[in-house]
Amino acid sequence: MTQMPERWHKERGASLLVVLVLLLIMGLSAGIAGSTWQSIVQRARETELLWRGDQYRMAIRSYSEQGGRVGQFPARLEDLLKDPRSLTVKKHIRQLYPDPMTGSDWVPVKDPGGRIIGVRSSSALMPFKQDGFSDDYLSFNGASSYSAWEFIWRPKVTQKSLKKPFLKPVSGASP
Repeated sequence: MTQMPERWHKERGASLLVVLVLLLIMGLSAGIAGSTWQSIVQRARETELLWRGDQYRMAIRSYSEQGGRVGQFPARLEDLLKDPRSLTVKKHIRQLYPDPMTGSDWVPVKDPGGRIIGVRSSSALMPFKQDGFSDDYLSFNGASSYSAWEFIWRPKVTQKSLKKPFLKPVSGASP
């Protein structure tokens, strides 16, 4: 058996230490890159969530305004694809989009009568966007999870619609 020179025997420990330090640095770099990639994907899904939720909100508005009675909401999300109140095929939304945060169905938000007035995600992740929402979504400010973002359409009540119609007294009638 050949013996190693004394010089190589001392350097074996140093080489192992350098390899371990390099592995540690590579592992930390991969971890940082992974968390950054996860943030990028979540931000993209968040943007898609806002767009898809708004599509549902506008579809519910269209359904409500085009029915026989204003303010009538759909019983099922499928009613937005084919309005059962119409004899012809009336679509209020192109397709039933899945929730981009979970990949599954949206959670319907219902009124006291059981009709759908909006949708929300079931995701418990904390949103990146915390403010700067449009007037329709000011309730999203400071939300602790995406499930708090409810895409609801409510008819706007104006002062004009609250006033009673002016009735002219009939001449000769006493109050």
